Amino acid sequence: MPDINEEQILDLLKGVPYPGYNEDIVSFGVVSGVNVKGNRVTVTLKFNTNDAATKAQVKSAAQEMLRKSLPEVRSMVVEGIPLLNSSPKQAPKNPSGKPGNDPWAGRAAIPGVKSVLAVASGKGGVGKSTVSTNLAIALAEEGLKVGLLDSDIYGPSVHIMMGVEEKPMVSEDQKLLPIEKYNIKMMSMGFIVGRDTPVIWRGPMVNKAVEQFLRDVLWGELDVLLLDLPPGTGDVQLSLVQKVPLTGAVVVTTPQEVSLVDARRGHQMFKKMDIHTFGVVENMSFFPSKDGGEPTYIFGKGGGAKAAEELDVAFLGEIPIDPEVAEAGDAGTPIVARNPNSATTEAFRTVARKLLKEGLLERVAQ
Repeated sequence: MPDINEEQILDLLKGVPYPGYNEDIVSFGVVSGVNVKGNRVTVTLKFNTNDAATKAQVKSAAQEMLRKSLPEVRSMVVEGIPLLNSSPKQAPKNPSGKPGNDPWAGRAAIPGVKSVLAVASGKGGVGKSTVSTNLAIALAEEGLKVGLLDSDIYGPSVHIMMGVEEKPMVSEDQKLLPIEKYNIKMMSMGFIVGRDTPVIWRGPMVNKAVEQFLRDVLWGELDVLLLDLPPGTGDVQLSLVQKVPLTGAVVVTTPQEVSLVDARRGHQMFKKMDIHTFGVVENMSFFPSKDGGEPTYIFGKGGGAKAAEELDVAFLGEIPIDPEVAEAGDAGTPIVARNPNSATTEAFRTVARKLLKEGLLERVAQ
């Protein structure tokens, strides 16, 4: 029998499509391992779905592909292991035993996406989207494959801050193709509707749109998908938590007490849903001195760090008040991309590195 190696097995498995997508199971990251010992081949699959039919279809198709291509192999084992980034809390049992009462029943990981990070704020106007866009680029600079979903349906802004004018293409199987820029895969309602066109929808339609952005976009393989949440603790936040397991959240605030109160509410929302909060980012922290002297803390000092301590989460960093941040966002070139050597850019990079240190890529999704 000719020698069979792992690369040959992987090449064959690239001919097995993932159900409902144009990508194969290897590209989707479903194939976790291949082991060849003599005339015995074992393929381990790491599924990103709770759907039993999809798992069975993938396993059957993989077995059939290998059996047809390698008839000389006497022992062929294709086995599945638990859900990628799953945990016992991901789909808790319904204690009442009544069908339809489990709010987590529809929760399933996004194929190919290793971790999902929510960027949230308790109130508007704290610069959450500015943090999301610059943090996404900073994480990409660290070598991660990054996606960014603007889930603010009523007031999308990622398309402006990232300088995207074109509309997304649609694949043959009617899936949206994310727009790529600055090594970031992106999707936003702002890509679809006109720049000045209001979205006048009721809650259920908004929730449906968010779910479609999660499930009907070909995200491909990502190390992390950032969800730029709308402000507050309403329908969209609840819908996201119910539809996809989150690795964790980042809460953005400003130093004023009114913002800190809302930031605490945002953290408590995630805590009640068993979602880990990686930490607090304080935006618009201080105005740096032009001559290198002491910075001016216009809105007070140390509020974000104090809130993080009270909430028993990490303080991820301070982002200064920098006029170039607003200019860069309005021009469609976030400051991390526009001025890579600025102190503000380094502040965003510090947040990205602290997130990695806090276990962004290692933590199990909730």
